Order: sequence, then structure tokens, then C-alpha cells
Amino acid sequence: METMNRCVALLFLAALLVGAMVIAQTPDRRETASAPTRFMVAAANPLAAEAGRAVLAEGGTAADAAVAVQMMLNLVEPQSSGIGGGAFALYWDASERRLITLDGREKAPMAADETYWLGPDGEPVSWWDAVVGGRSVGVPGTLKLLETMHQRYGSQAWADLLQPTIETADAGFEISPRLAESIAAAQEKKLDLFETARAYFFAADGTPKTAGTVLRNPAFADTLRLIAEQGSAPFYEGEIAANIVAAVKTEINPGILTLDDLAAYEVVERAPVCVPYRAYEVCGMGPPTSGGLTVGQILGMLEAFDLPAMEPSAEAWHLYIEAAKLAYADRALYMADSDYVDMPTRGLIDAGYLAGRAGLIDPDSAMDRAEAGSPPWDEAAIWSPDTQVERPGTSHFVIVDSHGDMLSMTTTIETGFGSRVMTRGFLLNNELTDFARAPEDDGRPVANRVEGGKRPRSSMSPTIVFKDDEPVVLVGSPGGSRIINYVANALVAMLDWGMDPQAAVSMGHVVNRNGATDLEEGSDAEALAEALQALGHEINVRLLESGLHAIRIGADGSLTGGADPRREGVALGE
Repeated sequence: METMNRCVALLFLAALLVGAMVIAQTPDRRETASAPTRFMVAAANPLAAEAGRAVLAEGGTAADAAVAVQMMLNLVEPQSSGIGGGAFALYWDASERRLITLDGREKAPMAADETYWLGPDGEPVSWWDAVVGGRSVGVPGTLKLLETMHQRYGSQAWADLLQPTIETADAGFEISPRLAESIAAAQEKKLDLFETARAYFFAADGTPKTAGTVLRNPAFADTLRLIAEQGSAPFYEGEIAANIVAAVKTEINPGILTLDDLAAYEVVERAPVCVPYRAYEVCGMGPPTSGGLTVGQILGMLEAFDLPAMEPSAEAWHLYIEAAKLAYADRALYMADSDYVDMPTRGLIDAGYLAGRAGLIDPDSAMDRAEAGSPPWDEAAIWSPDTQVERPGTSHFVIVDSHGDMLSMTTTIETGFGSRVMTRGFLLNNELTDFARAPEDDGRPVANRVEGGKRPRSSMSPTIVFKDDEPVVLVGSPGGSRIINYVANALVAMLDWGMDPQAAVSMGHVVNRNGATDLEEGSDAEALAEALQALGHEINVRLLESGLHAIRIGADGSLTGGADPRREGVALGE
């Protein structure tokens, strides 16, 4: 009977996925009667997308669906996100016609200071030496963010939203090809160093578990049962908190996280960062992520050029690359947790400032490495640049519900599999490696240095685009410090070149972080290499593994979804 039920369930899911792929991959369907108009969810794993779809089909809100999607992602895509990590969310409240942004970014322990990543010799430790073990773990914020959002906007019972993941964790799920590849690759990066993670991800003989292997996680099911019953309290002040603190104090690279650090954690509602772009207003998350500001700067500079007339040509991409260089230069110098450092947030997206920066772009020749500008700033400070990059261990999902509420949420445990420290069935983040490891340079402090209670700078860029005060596009991506480029690429494709979401997220990537330009190997972008080199660009061709998910809302209310073909995601809707 169990085998039969399992077969029926798999056949049902397969049928759903066939429909999902039609929605996700069909070009612009705004004119067709069959386009979904009630709701849609796009996420990086079919089981997570289906968990969200089921909630929406029962009349749940975007906040309800987000809880179901994130919990399932924690189980089936554990290398990328989960309750051991942090997140940023943009939420459109249709009834109040208000966009809110919620900061669930991890925090440094209060006892941490600027010497946190310095070794006995006074020099910064290497990145991988910092990652593995409890010292890289920041106070997680994802669960508190989900709870906060659900309390404000949810309509379904909290416990019911966790139940599908609890049942799947108990019964088991088949390891996907992507998860299997991730496990195998991470073995070389010490995923099997700690017993708990080794026992979960590897066979008894030490080999990585393979695609198709049924993976059960009763420890995570038990954790979620407790959270279903008591909310986030046990996680931040109860027995789960005690387990987290104990796990962080590993024998290898132990951390200093305390129960008081967990109990003090709060989600912060922040003002969105919105930048006009042609007929649109592009809204993102402000500090401590650099995403909203840097995406906004790139687009604000490109406003000066007629990209729609150029289409996806080398001429257009040259302008994009130059704008990205200038934006990343500002990001390195100024951007960090604005609760701890003075930041010219408004000045960085000031129209006059961006017009001046755009004036530095020569349409016929590539600049060398860009220098940071001097934006309007009431409280000037002198910082030293920080080029610390984040590694891609992140996921993104977008949701539109039948009530008109919408969500764009990026969620992470930092690098793939985080710190490698696992407790109660979930991995803990290594987010503290997103801080600058060197606290100063040439005697000047780095804005993104470690400080107690501070949130490390991020590149996560959840985005909602408005036209005539109505939301028209939701988008975001994982990808470490390349996230900004992935999202900006997709926005230019949709807003300037009229691509539907699936075409936009599938388009070959062009990435610049104020250095050489990366073109995506095996994509249409690779063909740009010769023309861009002729303009003076240094070119690298490499794999660029984004995880973009997008939804476009048509004027008639129709929904068109896009799921990144580089991962295993789908878009589901009715």
C-alpha cells in the first residue's frame, strides 16, 4: 500500500509539473485566456512550488504560501536556505496599497568585534578557514521573518503551513540531481567534517548520497512540530536555541554565539529603495543589503541611454557593463549595515548624481577599474573599500495570491551548505564571512567590518517593479555577489527589450563587478566576446549559475512566470 501511495503521489506531482513547465516556459501569454489570473508561485524546487500552490489554491495569502515554500526548501534544497539562515522580503499589501520590506538578515554575536577574523599573527584568516565551523555562524533570522510576516498578513493556521514539510521529512523525498551534485562537490570542501552532516548527506562508506536516494529527516520533522506548536519561541529562547548554541561551540573553529544573542534577535522593517526607470519604479531592499541600491544605480545610469532601441547587442551590453563597474565601485566603498555606519543611501540614487556618473561612460571605449564617486551626503565619512564577495548558497521565490498580495523573497545560508554545522535536522549559516575580514586598510576603517550585533553586507536583491503605482514584475535571484547583475540583467531584458519572464531569466548572463567581464558559457552571451573585447573589455567565459524566478502581472491581471532553467525550479499557477 505504501508503494502504491508513493507511485500515485509521484504521478500526481508529474502531472502538476507538466502544467508548471507550460506556464514557466511559454512566451508572453498575457493575451491568452488560459494564462493564470488567480495566483502563481515560482520557486527553485518543484516540491516547494507545489507546497505554495496548494496553500494559494485554498485561498491562502502570499505570506501563508511563503511559510510553506521556505520550509519545504529547507528540506529539499538544504544547501541553499533554511531556518538556520537569513532572508530579505518585499511584500505588497494590496488592501493597504503599501510596499513593506522586512530585514531578516543574520547578526553578529554581541561579543564580536573588528578583530573577529584576524588570526594569531594579526592577519585575516583565509576564507575557507573562516567558513567551516561555528565561528562563521550568525544569529539566524529567517524563521522570525516568516513568523512576523505571517502574523501581519497570514490567514491560514501556522501549524497547517508546516505540515506538508513535516510529512515529507518523515516519509522521505528523493534526492534531486542538483542536490546530489552539490553534496558531491561539497565533500571536497569539508561537508563531511562534522558527524551530523556526514551521517545525513553521506552513505556509511563515506560516499556522497546519489540522486534518487530517499532522504528522511525525522530530526527536522520534530523541530518543525515544536515550531508548529509554539512558533519561533523555542528557536530563539528555548530548547532549539540551546541546541544551536551547543552546535556552534564545535571543537573545530568554535563560535561565540550565546543564548542572549538569539533571544535579542529582531526582524526590522525598513524603507524600500525605489528608483525611477523609464516608465517604471524599481523597488528593492535597502541596507544592510547592497542589492536594492546597486541595482538601482545600474538602472539609474542606464536611464541616460536608449537601450530599447539597441536591443541585446554588444553596444547595449557595453553600456550595461560600464554602469555596473561604477555601481560596484560605490558599493565597495559605502555600503554596509546603516544601523552601524553612516551611509549616503539617498545620495547614491540621487538623479543628479547618477546622471553625473552616467556621463563617465564612453559608448565607444571601456574604462579601467572604476573609482567610487562622491554622492550627496549630509554626514560624510571616510571609508576604505571592501571587495569581500559572497558565495552562492541562496534561493529566491516569488508569489502572487488571489487577494492581490505579492512577495519577492531572497533567502540564504550563505555558501552552499553554510558552515557545515548541522543541528536538529537543519544547517547553520556561515553568514559572518560576509563581513570584511580585514577591519581597516591604510588606516581607514572598512564600513563592512565586524561589529557586535551588526548585520553583514549582502547582495540579495528581491525586487518589485511598479508602473502607474501598480506592481507589474516580481524578480530576484541567488548567486552571491553576482546577484545584482543577474537581477539587473533580467530587468533590462523585461523592461527595455520586452522579453517575457521565462525568456528574461533564461537569457545568457553578462556580469561585471568592477573588474573583468564574465560571459555565461554555452549561452548567447558568449557570442558577445569578440565585440566587447574590441571595445577594450577583459572577458572571461564561465558558468554563471543564477536561480532567477520572476512573475509578470499583465494589465488584465494575467500572470506569466519564469523559472531559471539553470536550477530545478518551476512556476505554478491557476
